[in-house]
Amino acid sequence: MSELDAHLLIVDDDERIRTLLQKFLIRNGFLVSAARDAAHARRILAGLDFDLIVLDVMMPGEDGVSLTRGIRETSGTPILLLTARAETEDRIKGLEAGADDYLAKPFEPKELLLRINAILRRMPEPASDDAAPKLLTLGDIRYDIERGEMWRGEDLIRLTATESQLMRIFSARPGEPVSRANLVEDLGRDKGQAQERAVDVQITRLRRKLEADPKQPRYLQTVRGAGYMLAPD
Repeated sequence: MSELDAHLLIVDDDERIRTLLQKFLIRNGFLVSAARDAAHARRILAGLDFDLIVLDVMMPGEDGVSLTRGIRETSGTPILLLTARAETEDRIKGLEAGADDYLAKPFEPKELLLRINAILRRMPEPASDDAAPKLLTLGDIRYDIERGEMWRGEDLIRLTATESQLMRIFSARPGEPVSRANLVEDLGRDKGQAQERAVDVQITRLRRKLEADPKQPRYLQTVRGAGYMLAPD
């Protein structure tokens, strides 16, 4: 996806921040819509599709984590959370709800721009209709490597941007362990234990979609001392 044609939704109850972010992102080539709270965002999302949602966690009424969880029930649209909370557990709650990344307030607008572009680059490019499918079989699931699509029977399994990128990383080297540090690097994240913990959360979410029993994974395995490995049939 070209970052410059992406349509973003900013959700923040602070009008000043909302307006500043909207103007900044428009100046950097994005089409940007804005919502003042979760209820307003839900009304907008009912009628429009977006390439990425920038969502404040602390809002009156429904908070950003709850809205993220609601969006994930029907959509894989990438979500970047803005949070004033520095505690690791609060960030993990956002990732467990389905967010792709988080950015702690206060932040530099340039860092927000870098995070947005990194997430958009992780989204799979649409494949041409005549592309020959390359499939991995994972029990009753099939994963189309070219299209970045996962299916169970006739049902398309929704993947977030980060889950989609993880599948691309693992499917490029099936049967080969990938370390947590390498996953952090391949996902375009900053190095460090906090980001490795964030990868663990994303792996847990992906296993829920892949595995019959996520607590005893058959296809997305943990390799002690080496990282994670995709083991297709």
